[in-house]
Amino acid sequence: MVRSRVLQLQKGGNFRELGGYQTMDGRTIKWHKAIRSGKLGSLTDQDVSFLDTYGLKYDVGFRSPEEKAQAPDRIPAQTKYLFMPVFSTDETQNSKQTDRLQRKMDTDPTTGRQQMHHVYQDIITNPHSQTAYRRFFDVLLENDGQQDTLLFHCTAGKDRTGMGAVFFLSALGVNEDTIKADYLLTNKTTKPMLDNLVKTLKLKNSPSAFIQSMRDLQSVQIFFYNTAMDQIQKVSGDMPTYLHDYLNLSTNDIHDLRHIYLE
Repeated sequence: MVRSRVLQLQKGGNFRELGGYQTMDGRTIKWHKAIRSGKLGSLTDQDVSFLDTYGLKYDVGFRSPEEKAQAPDRIPAQTKYLFMPVFSTDETQNSKQTDRLQRKMDTDPTTGRQQMHHVYQDIITNPHSQTAYRRFFDVLLENDGQQDTLLFHCTAGKDRTGMGAVFFLSALGVNEDTIKADYLLTNKTTKPMLDNLVKTLKLKNSPSAFIQSMRDLQSVQIFFYNTAMDQIQKVSGDMPTYLHDYLNLSTNDIHDLRHIYLE
């Protein structure tokens, strides 16, 4: 069995195994059970075949309806696709927000950072987001076949997916240093893409403020992670209580998750 943290696909970005991480009680997450990733819309036939061989049974999509329509997932025939948008957005409002955001980004280099601050607050406090992540855990609990793998993703595989991984790893009892390291690994896997984007923007003579905001929007930062943790602290006191009170994970759910994913 191939065991690699970062999965190399031809047209798939930020595909990562969650197997191999240690829990605080000395157990290990099983390999070939859970993958996090970016979008699946550009996968090649070889990529799809790779996921088929990998045992992909569930594909959980966190993207918005607009993102899904623009780039539908390419997955193996036997894989079950489950649409669980973390954010529910009206298309017109979303377009207006994007226009306003871009105008502000031209002059204020902190715009991207501010936007991500709001995104991470919303992930924690928005009831729609909480419902999506609860449904995510429902599928994680269904993924109990020995040879079955679940993949969850958004577009870049960093924010909605990143927090999905934070919730999942926390429920399994992984320590926070490991959880943060997994979250920040996105910056390594997406660096070539971001470097290319910045190079292109500079060639177009984009304002430096805009480029800085794009860096913030296209990366992950400990500031974003801490924003989410601060919100969890405010609403529930700690992560275990948040998982129980807001994502409705029972003691039995936690026990079953650990039975399915740990060894």
